[in-house]
Amino acid sequence: MSRRSRQIRASHADLLCDGSAPAGLSASTKLDAIVVPAARRAAELQPVITLAADLRVPLVILCSREALLDKVVERVKSTLYAEALVIQVPEDYRPPCPTPKTSARRFREASADRSSDLSAKRNIGLLYGRLRGWNKILFVDDDIRRLRSTDVNRLTGYLDRHPVASMASREFPDNSVVCHARGKVAPQDVFVSGAVLGVDLQRPELSFFADIYNEDWFFFARYAARRAIPKIGEVRQLQYRPFEDPQRAAREEFGDLLAEGLYAAFESEPGRPFEEQLRIAMETTYWDRFKGIRLETIRDTLAAVRRAEASIDEFPNVVRSLETATLWTNRISAELCVDFIKSWQEDEEHWQKMLANLPSRQRKEDALSRLKLTNWVSCGYGLRTESQADLAAAGAVG
Repeated sequence: MSRRSRQIRASHADLLCDGSAPAGLSASTKLDAIVVPAARRAAELQPVITLAADLRVPLVILCSREALLDKVVERVKSTLYAEALVIQVPEDYRPPCPTPKTSARRFREASADRSSDLSAKRNIGLLYGRLRGWNKILFVDDDIRRLRSTDVNRLTGYLDRHPVASMASREFPDNSVVCHARGKVAPQDVFVSGAVLGVDLQRPELSFFADIYNEDWFFFARYAARRAIPKIGEVRQLQYRPFEDPQRAAREEFGDLLAEGLYAAFESEPGRPFEEQLRIAMETTYWDRFKGIRLETIRDTLAAVRRAEASIDEFPNVVRSLETATLWTNRISAELCVDFIKSWQEDEEHWQKMLANLPSRQRKEDALSRLKLTNWVSCGYGLRTESQADLAAAGAVG
């Protein structure tokens, strides 16, 4: 095996299709909503609230942690032309359906007991949109900046011909800890992500967001496998410090290993059906080999970082992060990787059957009730404010 083949690819750009051409908008291509999984303070949501108001597109804002429902409502009501459904998502919320196999304890342990509600919120967006009978939504994370209305319109137009369309965060890169470290000593590209992701909700093969790091790569995996994801452009992500906590590498490593390995399988078998490409990732021999490639990539990155110590910011934490990634990769067995891929496919099959049986064109109140989301406020600039509590009180009076 050549030296080059013993390294994880620095770019997966060949799994994307060209999204640079204009895409016309028609009445059927209008976005039904912009869905925002929000965990930051309400002030951080102002850019996406303003963007949605400029586009005259309603928001669905899913709040938890530092995103306080009342504060978000105030922001929406004070922004000209803004309109939103603001929902408080309970801690550890799961949709009212059987627990996915990919949420099993053994997978959480492999992810160092990673705790994130991002997948749950994105799944709420998918389910709520299907229940309402919507066609197209746009996910936008609460740390995204420089997202222009012209790019949103172009992305929406691409959803007429593609199941998903996305953008990449070039500054600040939306990458894993290992990729951030690699980028300090070698070229490292940025792939599209769920941070800005348009979705055609009416596709029968629509997937779900598994509770794992790189959940977005699994969501649009079948489209990446057939080079069907247009990259529309680039946005900026709020800066964060990926090396501040070396345990971040432990929480990311299982999902990063799986996603990189899965996409490497796609790149090795271009043009073949998704199911055939996926079979590669169903073999323990494949993961034994890829795990070796992953470890060699991390070791080489660590050696390069040590050689460049004088020029590396946060050098001690970069080293500890790479050492942590190495430790966790060694703990992950090839059998566990195969187990996750098989569980993910079983979950996806169950999810698609559930979507096919969901009622459609439900009222907002009925859709939220079905999802067991009871703390919500519907509001907008100059619009009447509604909440579940108001409806309950009116019903009691009636």
